[in-house]
Formats: sequence, C-alpha cells, structure tokens
Amino acid sequence: MPVRQGAAQNGNFCDIVADYDLVLFDAYGVLNVGETAIPGAADTIAALRAMGKAVAVVSNSAAYPKMQMMERYARLGFDFAPDEVVTSREALLQRLTQEPPRRWGLMVDSSAGTDALGDLDTVVLADDAAAYNAVDGFLLVGAGGWTDQRQDLLEATLLHNPRPVLVGNPDLVAPRESGLSLEPGWFAHKLADRTETVPMFLGKPFPEVFDLALARHPQSVPPARVLMVGDTLHTDILGGLQAGFATVLVTEHGSLAGLDVPDAITRSGIVPDFVVPFI
Repeated sequence: MPVRQGAAQNGNFCDIVADYDLVLFDAYGVLNVGETAIPGAADTIAALRAMGKAVAVVSNSAAYPKMQMMERYARLGFDFAPDEVVTSREALLQRLTQEPPRRWGLMVDSSAGTDALGDLDTVVLADDAAAYNAVDGFLLVGAGGWTDQRQDLLEATLLHNPRPVLVGNPDLVAPRESGLSLEPGWFAHKLADRTETVPMFLGKPFPEVFDLALARHPQSVPPARVLMVGDTLHTDILGGLQAGFATVLVTEHGSLAGLDVPDAITRSGIVPDFVVPFI
C-alpha cells in the first residue's frame, strides 16, 4: 500500500485535513519535544480551529496528573481545553474501576506524585525488595528514575509470585531534548520476555484511549472522518489504523528523526496514509 504524500510532503499539513472533522494529535514528537514546543505547532492548531476542525490530544503520557499537563500545554502556547486532552493515564484509571481492590506497586516518576490516582492503595516502588513482595499488582505509569536494579526487583518478585501488571504508558521511547527516553512500555516488554507475565497495556495503540477521545467529542464522528497524527508507527499509526482512522506520520522531531522512514514503514508493515516532516 503506497503512502499518500502529496502536498503534505511540502510542509503544508493543513492541505490534507479537508476530508476530516476531528484531528487527533500525539504530543511528544508532534507538538513538543520534552518541555519545548515544536516551532509552528501551536499556529497549526489555531489554523485548524479557524477552519472549523475539532482537535484533541491523545497521549501516552501517564505519569503526570491532568492539571500538570494542562499547565504545560498553556506554557508552551497551546490553547487546549481539558476535555481536548485524553491520556493513557485516564484509560488506566477507567480500567481500574473494573479491577478488584488491590494494593498496587507503582512505577512512577518521583516528581509526579500520586495525588491524582484517586483512592487507590499504592506504594511507590524504589529499592526496597520488601515493597515489591508486599503488593497485589503493579501499575507502570512513569519510568523517570527507574533503574536496572528496580527492574531486576520487579522481575524477581513476578517470577516468585505472578501478579497483574497494568501498563499506563505503552510507549517504548519518547523524544526529549537530550534524546530518546525509555518509557514504561520498554520495561513492560522486557519483563514479559523474562517472566511469564502478560502485561495489560492501556493507551495507544490499544482502543480504550481512542474510545475516550471519541466519547468526549460533542457530536458523533464516523471513524473515516477522524485523522490521527503521530510520530510512532507502533502506537500512533497502528492505533489509528485499528480504529478505522486516517493516519499521518510526522518524521522530523519524533522517534523516527534522522532514520530511514520508508525502510521503517516497510519493515514494520504499518503504513500511514500520509507522511509529513512536521505539522
């Protein structure tokens, strides 16, 4: 299946949105790199609004509470409303309403805190092996500060006593100012390879987070009228395709920056509808 490049390959992202009513954006690598806005991204969002298009963010950023994310977008020059930002953290919390009460061991950035996790009984995992053995399951939401030693403790306790593992961020890596960071999905796949654990992933490319995004839109939008824009083939593009959306792969600032993009598409077998350098 060929990739439709056309006018979008010349840098005018807005030329390809005419057939779509709702445009969903990944964040890292599309709107921002770490704490830095990608030049022109906020202007593109404004232009889409002026065209009458609905926009939303669908992000696998699970480590931080919604309020912190909204403050970041405002600081970076974006005008998203809270209902326009849908995260894998929200998909995880929704899934947890279907789980029995448990004490959860939490992989999370130490700076993020647990204040927006509701009344969940959680223990932040660090370097105490006893904490890993004392919980009933594990939530992998943020990998900042996660170490090989902590990964070894997690794998060892699961080998000794298998328990549920829910992954709030399926991403393997994320683009930041200093390069690609390893994310919870990386460590989840690693432990799956080394133990008999089968993690449950909540976030792109899985459907729950896309269902949340569509449910928040005030009008019903057919999947064929939705455009998913992302920098990662195995989360953004694959997720958009399985949902029936059209897809746009962004290449200049994200996970494929500096790589052979046609080769990556061929090797993965995941083919976006459009390829653009940036939005």
